[in-house]
Amino acid sequence: DPVVVRAAVPVVWGAASPADITAARQRAIDLALRDALGEDAVASSEVIEAAALARRATGGCTPEGRPLYAAHAELAWPDEPHLALWHAVTLLREFRGDGHIAALVAEGLDGCEALVTHGAMGDVGLPAGILQATRGWSDEAWAAARDRLRHRGLLDDGGALTPAGAAVRDHVEAVTDEQAMAPWRHLGEDDADRLRTLVRPFSKAIAASGAFRGRPAS
Repeated sequence: DPVVVRAAVPVVWGAASPADITAARQRAIDLALRDALGEDAVASSEVIEAAALARRATGGCTPEGRPLYAAHAELAWPDEPHLALWHAVTLLREFRGDGHIAALVAEGLDGCEALVTHGAMGDVGLPAGILQATRGWSDEAWAAARDRLRHRGLLDDGGALTPAGAAVRDHVEAVTDEQAMAPWRHLGEDDADRLRTLVRPFSKAIAASGAFRGRPAS
């Protein structure tokens, strides 16, 4: 909810500078990765290789129309390989995320409507209650978004996606996928497969660690 953001941001900058927050974030990431993966994994040749591949993939990203990616891309690259890998993954995630926002806007979905339709995707999406609560939307704003979507024929009276609504969400996901391909084309299919092979054990270890248990994906 933009109201929540407008209220929170001045308080944040009053408590700490952007540089302080960025430094604290990197320290927290360092500790979290060491805890979840273990010191041996953090110092492994697999992490070093994955960091190099992921960084090379980001060479295919461009900042135009992608504000969150562009902002993260202005940050200095960490020296430690595990932190460089994290930074590269962050750039790739934000590059994709900016493309996803653009696809939603192109379909005429505002922020709340995007979340309502995502929550209506059944097993594919997150529960609507989690999406509403974690983004700070009021019951009134959520109900108004559902009404607008029903008026457009994208939701039925029970809050489920209509065929037209499902088609809109499918198109958004397809456009998002296509717009996110630039770094992987830049890296090449073989190296992209190699990177996926290298990082899969790390993602499984992080999930198994419970570090993000109970926290919804963004």
